[in-house]
Amino acid sequence: MILDAQTLEHGASLEADLCIIGGGAAGISLALQFLRGPGRVLLIESGHQGPDAGSQALYAGEVADPALHSPPDTYRQRQFGGSTTIWGGRCMPLDAVDFRQRPWMPHSGWPIGPETLAPWYPEANTLCEAGEYDYNANTAVAGGMKPLIAGFTPENFTADGIERFSLPTNFAARYGHRLAASENVRVLLGTNCTGIETTPDGTRATTVRLRSLKGWEGSVNAARIVIATGGLEVPRLLLASRGPGHENGIGNARDLVGRYYMCHIAGTSGRLRFSLPRDAIQHGYEMAWDGTYMRRRLTLTPAAQEKYGVGNAVMRLHFPRIPDPSHGSSVLSGLYLMRWLLPYEYRKRLAGEEGKGLGPTLRHLWNMVSDPLAATEFAATMLLKRRLATRKFPSIIVRPPGNVFSLDFHGEQEPNPESRITLSEHARDALGMPRIRVDWRWTQGDIRTAEVTFRLMAEELAKWGKGSLEFSPAELAHDMLRDGAYGGHHIGTARMGATPATGVVDGHCRIHGIRNVWISSAAVFPTSSQANPTLSVVALALRLAAELKAEMAAVPEVATASAVAAGG
Repeated sequence: MILDAQTLEHGASLEADLCIIGGGAAGISLALQFLRGPGRVLLIESGHQGPDAGSQALYAGEVADPALHSPPDTYRQRQFGGSTTIWGGRCMPLDAVDFRQRPWMPHSGWPIGPETLAPWYPEANTLCEAGEYDYNANTAVAGGMKPLIAGFTPENFTADGIERFSLPTNFAARYGHRLAASENVRVLLGTNCTGIETTPDGTRATTVRLRSLKGWEGSVNAARIVIATGGLEVPRLLLASRGPGHENGIGNARDLVGRYYMCHIAGTSGRLRFSLPRDAIQHGYEMAWDGTYMRRRLTLTPAAQEKYGVGNAVMRLHFPRIPDPSHGSSVLSGLYLMRWLLPYEYRKRLAGEEGKGLGPTLRHLWNMVSDPLAATEFAATMLLKRRLATRKFPSIIVRPPGNVFSLDFHGEQEPNPESRITLSEHARDALGMPRIRVDWRWTQGDIRTAEVTFRLMAEELAKWGKGSLEFSPAELAHDMLRDGAYGGHHIGTARMGATPATGVVDGHCRIHGIRNVWISSAAVFPTSSQANPTLSVVALALRLAAELKAEMAAVPEVATASAVAAGG
């Protein structure tokens, strides 16, 4: 059943055996596991079925350094389906090395291992509609995928790992009908959680406070609460929920909530040349039997990470910087000149001084008129394979003139306690909730990971003799920080740790010191990996759902919400 808060009586007190706060990838994945019970499940979602300016404005906040981080109301969507309504669909699991306590990576180590998540990845892959759960290029298609660079077998990298792409799947549009048909699950739209109250001793949560933008107020007495919002809203809600035993916010007794905020270090840099035939380089996508798009990438091996003391990282073959007209591509110049038609998330990456001014603009125009056929073919491909297709072509793939590529780098950030989300001291939203203040920080270790990865690749190519990579450390650092924190990957702000001294939640994603509140979000990741987080967020949600179902099936319903509300 799907309802709007405005259809309920003002001041309504609802009851649930499980209350899920947030209707994005994690929240919907959780709720889907309870369609036939056990228990009564209530999914609370701030937004509506489509974009709503008032709801989206609740995401606005402050940024310590606007050059390093986008406004908080960008790269995420406050509507049913959450940010799956705008995501690019890139999927891959975490690597085994990501879970390790690595002496060279400060504050690393998960309280769970890769074997804990492994059983849940296939189902997560299915929910994300990313095809079969096979991320090895040698087995993903019959006979194996084509080599990324024919004959290149570097010691410090592997090209056997791949990324798969969702449709991309809007979880609300894809699975909302299942939730609507369920008698056990209720979805309440247009409903904002403004705080969580606990028992006098602070060891159990009892009440979820609710408000709508149209003035409705209510509450939920819940036996179990899962906070399934993103990595920026999780600390906001925890820090704003203050009461007995939680004077600094729920889960914040050790001042860990909001700290260790990570995204990814990412950017495009370098000039990569090959003395190979054009067909020896396969930098684009291949398609699986079911139509899923897949792509190889170069991954820094765990042995190399340990040997050189750097983070996890991948690189993809990429076309040159779009704003620089010296690339000579009519397609890239057309994209740059029409960048204002693109969504913010993509337009931001096309900013660059090298494209500004009359001279560069004329050069871009010359590129377009010199090869109009390529630009026309590209526009037709994008219309048919991306705009109109159900399974969309994932991104722009352009063969650069002269066989000169750049490298698109995507690397792990060091967990840094000074990189953090806090509450604004003076700004509040329309519901009276404190807005967030984002202070994202990078470290020299982050930049060193990029430098070492590029240097090793340059050395490997020189040893091979059929390619070369030119880059300068200063240029590389600039390119990695040009766009600041990478997109919508909000990670680590309520990290997982074996003890309250090392994490906000335990290995089961339950908040330390509170028996009935869990977090299902990238906020719990202790480290960021090289991987986009969505697939792992869904896998963790499925694991949590299984544990909650087992607990709920074992507890008589009479000992649920009412008993908790009474302090039982």
